[in-house]
Amino acid sequence: MPTIVPFETLAELPVNLANKFAGNNKAVFHRKTDPKSEYTPIYWDQVIEDVHSLASYMLSEGIEHGDRVGILSENRYEWAVVDLAIQMIGGINVSLYTTLPAGQCEYILQDSEAKMFFVSTGIQLKKAVEVYDNCEHLKTIIAFDNPKNKKHAEKEFVLLFEDVLNEGAKQAEKFKDEIRKRVQAVSVEDISTLIYTSGTTGRPKGAMLTHQNIVSNVKAATQHIYWDDKDRLLSFLPLCHSFERTAGYYAIISCGAEIYYAESVDTVSKNMPEVKPTVMISVPRLFEKIYNLIVKSVEEGSDTKKKIFNWAVDTGRKYSSGKRGLVSIQKKIADKLVFDKLKERTGGQVRIFVSGGAALPPEIDDFFKAAGLTILQGYGLTETSPVMAANRVGEEVTGVVGAVIPGVTVGIKDLESGEIIAQISGEDYPTELSSEPGEILCKGPNVMKGYWRNEEATKEMINEDGWLHTGDVGRFVKGNLKITDRIKHMIVNAGGKNIYPGPIEDMFKTSKWIDQMVVVGEAQNFMAGLIVPDFEILAKYAKDNGLEYKTNEVLISHPEVNELFKKEIRAFSKDLASHEKIRDFRLLPDEFTVETGEITPTMKVKRRVIAEKYADQIADIYKDDKN
Repeated sequence: MPTIVPFETLAELPVNLANKFAGNNKAVFHRKTDPKSEYTPIYWDQVIEDVHSLASYMLSEGIEHGDRVGILSENRYEWAVVDLAIQMIGGINVSLYTTLPAGQCEYILQDSEAKMFFVSTGIQLKKAVEVYDNCEHLKTIIAFDNPKNKKHAEKEFVLLFEDVLNEGAKQAEKFKDEIRKRVQAVSVEDISTLIYTSGTTGRPKGAMLTHQNIVSNVKAATQHIYWDDKDRLLSFLPLCHSFERTAGYYAIISCGAEIYYAESVDTVSKNMPEVKPTVMISVPRLFEKIYNLIVKSVEEGSDTKKKIFNWAVDTGRKYSSGKRGLVSIQKKIADKLVFDKLKERTGGQVRIFVSGGAALPPEIDDFFKAAGLTILQGYGLTETSPVMAANRVGEEVTGVVGAVIPGVTVGIKDLESGEIIAQISGEDYPTELSSEPGEILCKGPNVMKGYWRNEEATKEMINEDGWLHTGDVGRFVKGNLKITDRIKHMIVNAGGKNIYPGPIEDMFKTSKWIDQMVVVGEAQNFMAGLIVPDFEILAKYAKDNGLEYKTNEVLISHPEVNELFKKEIRAFSKDLASHEKIRDFRLLPDEFTVETGEITPTMKVKRRVIAEKYADQIADIYKDDKN
């Protein structure tokens, strides 16, 4: 539904929402104070009081219009209070991923010249204290949690959030008029936030997103995908990610819907039945895990269980494709026998899942459709605030990221000539336009202002005509946008064939045996894979087959295990073109993680890092290739 209050800036949004719901006991956020407690609501009256208190404190400390304020925190109520206070006084929110090491935090704080830094747990406070002396503009660190480390607590530049809030409350009356003036002074062209791209190569760059960028995207998204004040969202994707920020935060509250904070990323499966969300914003990884858990359960069951499951999925696919009559009756039986149990795991009330950040494997998309769970796949970049296209409810098409949203124009640029061969604006919907593949471009009010103090990088990203170059390859298919891969991820084999590894990797990740996979083969005669097995499933296989091991290294060295993966790779490769087939592989003992540097905080693979780290394994694959 359209947003329920008028607003042109994110400074106006909390003010207008709080005025609308004043005295109505309208909850906006819900949280747990400890793992054993139940979710407790936080009402708009309390939110606006806390935001005013914090804004007053910031003003008393000299935070000016345009000053940068950093946040290093998991998703929680305090994050929202800090952000809304920053927006209302015209500051700039600089959000950092909690997975970043201290050195990268230091770089972002220095580059943005942040004056105030809010951190959550003791782990995050430790990083902040460590880099404080090297950040000349940083004056104060404010901790959400009471530090257990007394040395940190005793630092004169470390303050507690609760104390700061109380101090601000004492001065709220004094700064009341100033806050009102600050809200009115915020322009749509002002920068709302710097979101530092995690980057698969090089130093992160600060994408400058203005109030207009984000507000236009919020309004377009809420026209494109319906949610209202009866919806509940379980928030777990990082709020420093533009996807969660726009779709899972601003868009949700602007429609009067309510946000429940997951206790952590690891407790999402536990929190879903507690919250009973109606809307979930996620990356494909969640759906892959749910799917693989179900497949594992079925594989471990009896032959009868397998037959029932396969019949239910087949029935669900027929029903989702539009078949009715006898299929409708069969679908009810399939729900009762199989799919209702899956829905219970999600809380039983999910209307829509929205998936973004990476490609959703078609097999997983089809499975959820068969189960009667709608996944709306969308597409965008941090630099586009972020949504460019998304599927619509009732019009979902497997394998595409949907229609271009209102106000946005998407173009396809020929990779050889550089000419724009097709373009669609959100206002063109519906359209049946199809095109050849090319680089995806974007133009509209959602396109960032540029990169913070980096004109060269900005010019590389946005041309003189205002087109932003995404670096992604895609095409239009009957009016919907379909993504092929990243240009820079393209592998050129020894025969000059262009191969995009993303779709190949997505296909293999639907195997119950494979957790992660990276395709390699630049300038080689064949493609190969670096594979991280699903060690939980592999451990059960080892136990059932009497394979002894103490470490993952020993487990993956067993000939039986390698033979198992050979058969799996061969079976999946049958569906690939000759030059795309995976001819060889190496099993890896350790998962790719943010902490070890192989993936970004947004779960994108750092191919260069992996190629360097596993250079010996890759060399070993191709050492005997003489052709």
